[in-house]
Amino acid sequence: MALLLREAKLGAFDFNSRFYADDDLMVGAADPFQLFRIMHEIVSADALKVEAGIAFMLDQCHNIEPKIPAQIRSVMNVQEATAKALLVNRDALAEAQQAGDVLGANAVFMDAYNTDVRPLLAEVRQEMGLDPDPVTAYRRSGYADKIVAERVGGQQAGWGA
Repeated sequence: MALLLREAKLGAFDFNSRFYADDDLMVGAADPFQLFRIMHEIVSADALKVEAGIAFMLDQCHNIEPKIPAQIRSVMNVQEATAKALLVNRDALAEAQQAGDVLGANAVFMDAYNTDVRPLLAEVRQEMGLDPDPVTAYRRSGYADKIVAERVGGQQAGWGA
């Protein structure tokens, strides 16, 4: 991905966590540090801008957890990783890298990763007129109960088998 970003050849990025033969985990659930590193590369390449022309997609197949709350949690995980990636002190990181200071570079990286950005993201959501906790908002909405009730007695989805 980093190579494709450097060559301006990345057209899309498919977020998933493939640990059980398919994309069945919430994004960042198995390895949040990997998601942070990915977002760091995207931020470093200035690829969050619409002008970069990169499509970001969630690729998941939820088998255990409810689909909609899991998608919401995935989006929140990407938001958290992105916020942390934006906190990386790029000048300090570049200085440590140029000096061959692996421990210093790691410290810069870990400082950003270990920052709790959840209060900031909740504040941003409130400023946008959104609920600060999207998962709780979804649960409160009653939508899950509504769609379950609407589907009682309906046809099972499938491939016609």
